[in-house]
Amino acid sequence: MIGNDAGINRAQPMPLYYQVYEKLRDQITSGIWVKGDFLPSIPELTRMFNVAAITVRQAIHLLQDDGLVISERGRGTTVTASFSKDKPLYLESSVSELLDLYSQDTPELETIDEGKTHAGQIPDQQNCASSYYFLTRAHKRNGTRYCIITMHIEEQLFRANESALREQLALPVLFALPDLVMKRAWQTLNIGKADQLTARNLHIPQNDPIAHVKRYITGHKDKLIYFADVRYRSDCVQYSMELKI
Repeated sequence: MIGNDAGINRAQPMPLYYQVYEKLRDQITSGIWVKGDFLPSIPELTRMFNVAAITVRQAIHLLQDDGLVISERGRGTTVTASFSKDKPLYLESSVSELLDLYSQDTPELETIDEGKTHAGQIPDQQNCASSYYFLTRAHKRNGTRYCIITMHIEEQLFRANESALREQLALPVLFALPDLVMKRAWQTLNIGKADQLTARNLHIPQNDPIAHVKRYITGHKDKLIYFADVRYRSDCVQYSMELKI
């Protein structure tokens, strides 16, 4: 599984212990080592990477700081984190594709926080409603949280459809409302790193890559009626787009 030197580059300015850490971390997050597996012993890793034992210990210490492994005297180093191997969720680029995706996706919904909020909580938007109701919840598949979403829905709209919005995915509920006027819908996507709160909520190491999506919907007079801040685990989503020829 690991060859001699295992891709360690001694000409790099990056310390050897950090290179070993990155190699082992990649193997854990890619599923080569899974939760409950024991990593090779320190002497084995020393031979495999052709480095000193103290270098391996420093690398394992970083893995422990990330919450990926636990090292116990007399037992060895056990992988403690699990990463999704499910089919990835595709982040679509049109409303119809997104609704089609949601019609096939039935995640568990777990509310983390909620409450009334105001226009000042919506980033980069001027034409806001006077008040919103927000729901922060986790979407889960097979018990694994794949995203954390905070939705701000215009308060009157939320109150009129509260039961459905609490029990179902929000976008299909909103787009099914016969009298709701929607003028625009758009989203932005950035690749970022999990901050401490996101990492804790998604059960991933801090600074792990995430897909950060912001979704906006405006209604009558182009007033913002829906805003969502969504943070996806990188191992659970995939973004694809058609290239014009």
